[in-house]
Order: sequence, then C-alpha cells, then structure tokens
Amino acid sequence: MDPHSELNQRLADLMRSAQDGSGPAYAQLLREITPLVRRIVQSRRRFLQAADIEDLVQDILLSLHAVRKTYDPARPFLPWLIVVIRNRLAGSARRYSRRQAHELQVDDLAVTFSEQQDNSASEVYRDPEALREAIAHLPAAQRQALEMLKLREMSLKEAAAQSGTSVGALKVSVHRAMASLRKALKG
Repeated sequence: MDPHSELNQRLADLMRSAQDGSGPAYAQLLREITPLVRRIVQSRRRFLQAADIEDLVQDILLSLHAVRKTYDPARPFLPWLIVVIRNRLAGSARRYSRRQAHELQVDDLAVTFSEQQDNSASEVYRDPEALREAIAHLPAAQRQALEMLKLREMSLKEAAAQSGTSVGALKVSVHRAMASLRKALKG
C-alpha cells in the first residue's frame, strides 16, 4: 500500500469515528489535515501574506466542521477534503473580487465638499449602537441570515447548509431583515 493511500485511509477512519461522535478522533483528524490544508493554500495563493494564509486555513477548517456530515465514509477522504478546500478558496476569491469592485483610488479624484452640506440623514446609518440595537430586535431567523450572508459573507449555499434552511428562505429572511433595519434606522 502506498503512503498516499495509507494517509487517505487513516484520515477516512478518523473522519468516520468523528462522525460517530468521537471527539479525540476529530481532534486528531484536524491535527493531521491542518498542515496539508496550509500547504495547499500556500501553493494556490502564493501572493498572500502568512497571516492571510492562516485566516484562510482557519476558514477552511470551519467550513469542514460545518459540512463534515456530508462526508460519505464509503468514499476516499482526500478528494472530499480537496473539494472543500477548493470551494472555500473560490468563495474567498469571490469575496475579494466583490470588495475590490467597490473600491476607488481616492488619490486620483478631485473631491470637493460644500461646507453647508447636511449630513443628518447619513448620521443615522453611521451610529453603530443604533445598528446593534436594531439587529438585536430582529427575529432570530432574520438575525442569523443577516449575520451569515451580510456580515460573514457566506454564499447562499453555505449559509443554507449551515443553518439547515433553504436558499429561498434565507433570501426572504435577509430581505425582511434589511427592510426592518431600514425602517428602524430611519425612524
């Protein structure tokens, strides 16, 4: 038996035990796969700083924890793990692209402001305490959907898997949450 298939079998056995409720097996699995996950992230994201790589590794391990019940013990473990890693890396690239798409290089823009400009309407939205209070008053499902999709920037599919609800229900919850927040923050 080659070392690669021995590793695959050992990891599959640990995951199987973890799925059966063994905490020590799950801890051992995480200890064994973390260096592997780190090497894969480093090889696919060479341009990242060490801290960013560690953030991605932690994000992948959290995703693995969230989807661990989807692993089929009859199948090899490493290909399943690679898919989890690939999906998480793709998700991080999408979030990075979305952030970059909305950023402007301010150094090149000539910006002027009127000294008489009225900021009273925008100040309501910039009050973090009012926002926290408004979020706290949301129903639990709306609050959870808002946190997963808007604050943690999870994809709809990831959030649905983690929360155990449908994609449609999440969309409705976020829409209602945003409408409630707008209403609460304007009034």
